[in-house]
Amino acid sequence: MTQGIILAAGYSSRAETNKMLLVYKGKFLLAHAVEGMMPFVDEVIVVTGHFHETIKEALKPYDKVTIVYNGDYAQGMFSSVQAGVRKTNGDFFVLPGDCPFVTADTYRKMLAGSKEIRVPAYRGQTGHPLFLKHSLRDELLNEPVTSNLKVFRNRHDYEIIKTEDLQILMDIDTLHDYQNLDK
Repeated sequence: MTQGIILAAGYSSRAETNKMLLVYKGKFLLAHAVEGMMPFVDEVIVVTGHFHETIKEALKPYDKVTIVYNGDYAQGMFSSVQAGVRKTNGDFFVLPGDCPFVTADTYRKMLAGSKEIRVPAYRGQTGHPLFLKHSLRDELLNEPVTSNLKVFRNRHDYEIIKTEDLQILMDIDTLHDYQNLDK
């Protein structure tokens, strides 16, 4: 079983609006992330926080999506990672919701990898999502909440998965980033 965790708990403070629900090509950004991941996982776990109610409402049409509210979202992104990981019982991807356009080819290549941690790379730059084997679950949950996935990843022998997917580097932080999606 493979699950996917999508992080959507933050304040979106740089965007000054709930960026997860900004619409692009007829769908909100979070829907692009969910739909892109869905064919490759048995369940998508969306971790919410600051905008919990509006995101929960927006995701109602998706029956393969489990919503997890992270009451500690103010402690930072790693608290949301851990909230999502607590709900896993298999291998899992972790994807920030503001990286919504990862290609199917990237997911396939990552699933075909062999190491416990797999990281996609585009022309030498690593990006998202991260793939972790279930065997690392407890270790990740015992990590201090002040840590982050990069620190955790770097303590392990991880596999770089080469892709031609520029989207793994995407990070929609501001309205300017959003307005420039087609540029």
